Amino acid sequence: MRYMLIMQVEPEAAAKASEELDMKQVIAAMSAYNEELQKAGVFLSAEGLSDASEGFRVDFSSVPPAVTDGPFAEAREVFTGFWILEVASREEAEHWAKQCPLGPGVALEVRRVNEFADFESVDPEWVEKAQEWRAANA
Repeated sequence: MRYMLIMQVEPEAAAKASEELDMKQVIAAMSAYNEELQKAGVFLSAEGLSDASEGFRVDFSSVPPAVTDGPFAEAREVFTGFWILEVASREEAEHWAKQCPLGPGVALEVRRVNEFADFESVDPEWVEKAQEWRAANA
């Protein structure tokens, strides 16, 4: 099973972190965490994201869809990065999420990544095409 660990940071925590934390120490802690994930054989990928002010949102409530530049004032948390792990169970995903070196004002939302098998009963033809596409782009 694959799980995505989605890092969400409260804006106040992000501001405090940029003022008070030594970024070299933060990067060292994250590197050590990523190395542990790799040693355990569960690490598939991880990425950090640029500041929300560089992002935009596409809202499909209208035609054509509306594009709004970030940051988004209504956001209580900002999505700042993610990991994708391949583990045997929800419990193992929880174990690794709890090991992440984060602090107050930061949370991880952990979600299972759907597998092709989740869609086979709905549309087996689509599943076959999606598997072919993935294999061609691997």
